[in-house]
Amino acid sequence: MWRFSSPQITFGEGALDALDEIEGHRALIVTDARLVELGLVAQVRDRLDRAGVATYVFDAVQPDPSVQTVRQGTAVALEVEPDWIVGLGGGSPMDAAKAIWVLYERPDLEAADINPFIRLGLRRKARLITIPTTSGTGAEVTWAIVLTDTEEQRKMGLGNRENIADMAIVDPAMAAGMPPSLTADTGLDALTHAVEGYTCTWCTDLTDGLCVKAARLVFQYLPRAVAAAHSAGSSPAADMEARERMHNAATCAGLGFGNAMASMAHAMGHALGAVFHIPHGRAVSLCLPYTIEFASAQVPARFAALSVLVGCAAEEDSASARALAAGIRDLSRNVGNPTCIAQLDIERDAYQAQVEKLVDDALNDTQMLTICRSPSYEELHRLFTYVYEGRPVDF
Repeated sequence: MWRFSSPQITFGEGALDALDEIEGHRALIVTDARLVELGLVAQVRDRLDRAGVATYVFDAVQPDPSVQTVRQGTAVALEVEPDWIVGLGGGSPMDAAKAIWVLYERPDLEAADINPFIRLGLRRKARLITIPTTSGTGAEVTWAIVLTDTEEQRKMGLGNRENIADMAIVDPAMAAGMPPSLTADTGLDALTHAVEGYTCTWCTDLTDGLCVKAARLVFQYLPRAVAAAHSAGSSPAADMEARERMHNAATCAGLGFGNAMASMAHAMGHALGAVFHIPHGRAVSLCLPYTIEFASAQVPARFAALSVLVGCAAEEDSASARALAAGIRDLSRNVGNPTCIAQLDIERDAYQAQVEKLVDDALNDTQMLTICRSPSYEELHRLFTYVYEGRPVDF
């Protein structure tokens, strides 16, 4: 038996106007200071004001939000007593909003207690709205929560199906001002979600189509979106078709992998991001071609099929899976992203000093549950070395 979870999704041009119809008394907007400066928080507040909902803002969310940040936000929620919590931003503010919502409803819990196997009993105090301002994380439609344990330098994969948003508002105008590097990182994050959602062992008929569509959209529209970001200048609305299709791709990929699972590229990327502070989308997508080559050496069928479906190969043969990996590397280069750790100016000695921790953290990551070829400790150690050097995987 399988389950498919999804918020109500309002998408397309003008989707933010759905906030005009919200019924409630108070809303806590969880976001970051940069989005306040850019005026995106004001756009949300204006619409909630029109709906007669008083707004409060918690804007202390940092990239890779920490447990401490979530505690601060929960204290604000307990003081304000909102009946709506609004997660506005990229994956970090939306993940923080989910955790703050849970702990506001359940102050008896710690963040680390949020897991799929308990009943939370949410929606007695508030409901959740998610509004992405980047096109990649898919956090607006998933129930996953990723928080950082700053003391142990590791990311924690948390979440419960109950903490999925009630409403996701996917308005491409909210992401139109992304700079080129953020457009590339988040777009490749969406591609990683789509590829891993399609090839993990928990894939289903209901998630396959979403993942394939998302991957095809990313291959087609990400270069255009990045080019538009480079040329936008004073006009952030450049090539809104590409922006809109990438925003939709991110949500499709979120629904796909959120109802299947991610896989080893996420486990490795989580470890890399926590230790070396590499942006999430860059870290997971950088690992993806290597994990494809490793897994498909023994279990090629799904990778070969996807390679054909996204146009990286002409037929499903033994070389198709490696063509998928090559196509992802080509796309990364095309949008200006690295294809190995060495290109990030991380010194080899500093990297090697952390490899054992990287292996341990990756092996303990929940995303390793659904990989189709499980690595030994030694194989994963070699994989991290290959990712640093940029060597195609040959074992």
